This record gives sequence, C-alpha cells and structure tokens, in this order.
Amino acid sequence: MNFSHIQFSIDEGIGLVTIHRPEKLNALNAAVMQDLRTVFEHAGSNSEVKGLILTGSGEKAFVAGADIRELAEIDPPRAEILSSQGQATFRLLETMRKPSVAAINGFALGGGMELAMACTARIASTNAKMGQPEVKLGIVPGYGATQRLPRLVGRGKAIELLISGEMIDAAEAHRIGLVNHVVEGSNLLAFAKDWLKKVLANGPLAVALTIQAVETGYDVGLEAGLRFEAMAFGFSAATEDRREGTRAFLEKRPAVFTGR
Repeated sequence: MNFSHIQFSIDEGIGLVTIHRPEKLNALNAAVMQDLRTVFEHAGSNSEVKGLILTGSGEKAFVAGADIRELAEIDPPRAEILSSQGQATFRLLETMRKPSVAAINGFALGGGMELAMACTARIASTNAKMGQPEVKLGIVPGYGATQRLPRLVGRGKAIELLISGEMIDAAEAHRIGLVNHVVEGSNLLAFAKDWLKKVLANGPLAVALTIQAVETGYDVGLEAGLRFEAMAFGFSAATEDRREGTRAFLEKRPAVFTGR
C-alpha cells in the first residue's frame, strides 16, 4: 500500500503505523488523516494484523497537533465536516476489535493526544509532553478529546487540561491515568511490542469482547453494560478458544488460540 505520510509494516502479527511528517512534527493535515483512515480500514479487515502500534517519525513528536495553516483558513461548515470526519477515522481505530498501542515518543498535542486516546493503551517515553491546547487558538478540540479525556482521567482533571490548554509531562500523565506506562525513549518501541505480544498471546476473541464490553458500559451505563458482559461471557464460552484455554490450563501447558 502506498501512503503519502504514513509508514506501515507488519511483523509477527503487529502492524506498525508510523506517522511520517517529521519536518512538521508529524502534524495532522488532510493527507495524513486520509492515510490514517486507509490504514485503519486495511488493518481492521486484514487477518494478518492482530494488533497495532502507532508512533511518530523522529524523536521529537508523536503528533504535535493539527496543521495550523489549514486551520487558519477553514470556514465554519468545513470545520464541522473536518471534525466529524476525524472523529469517524479515530473511531475506526477504537472499534476495530484489535488492540492498539500509542507509543508516544515526544509531543502528543491536540489531535495527536486525541489519536493516542483512541488507542487501547498508551505508552510514553520519558520526554513525552501531552496536552489539548486548542483553547489557546480560540477553538474547541474536534477529534474526541472532550469525550475521551474525562473517561480516562475523570471529569475534574479533564476540564482542567481542556480549558487551560497546558501541557503535562509523561510522569504526570501516568499519575493521572492518561498513559499506562512510561519508559526510556530508546526502549519505547521494544516495550510496546513486548506489551502487545503479551496481549496477543491471549484469546483474541476474548480480548476483543473484553474491550467491547468496557466501551459499551461507558456508553450505555452499568445495567446495560452488565447485560452485555453476560452476553459476551456466554458467547466466549461457546468458542474453541475457551475449550483450548481451559484445557491448556488443566494440562499445565501454554494455550494455542485460533480465534474461533
């Protein structure tokens, strides 16, 4: 597949998506967003891809936000369309039923932080800086920050970050639960791959259903979420993976899951 600003490779079932626009700190312009949509659609339907790692090119930035030159020229109708299209692209990642990891290797600002929040987990290098600075430009976050950030860190802290527009470092992001792990930059991708391999060693249907159950509960509330969990538990009990997993445990050997 050919992309203008994305590098994509698959190794041992892990799709590595590198946003490659280093001269602009990997800022999200229209071309990058189209590339992301294409790669998410491809990864979601490609059985060879079991999980994704997203990162940025170079050592300075994961994604340093949107392309300000594009924002400076945008009119209100186009702005709403742009927001809706970006939200839909990030939902492709969030709902593809495959685990994803944001390997945050520097600045993750604005749309970059929103992209990271759409991933299943976030692993940051020690030099990472994160924030939603849109209010400093007189605009509102448009790719999901007002909805995902409160779900990750709680309403109070989310409001503070959203209306102050200030950046936080990796240690603070970890303290408030925005990122799952903080590691040295030289070990970031290796750590992300090892973490994802541990997840992919589990039953793939069970992993997908667990992620879906968590997301469903957030959307519909506790009672409906519990009903979905019971349904997912029943579905998983009917799979070959359940039979293999329980048999392997009793036989004291590693399970070999097939996703069926």
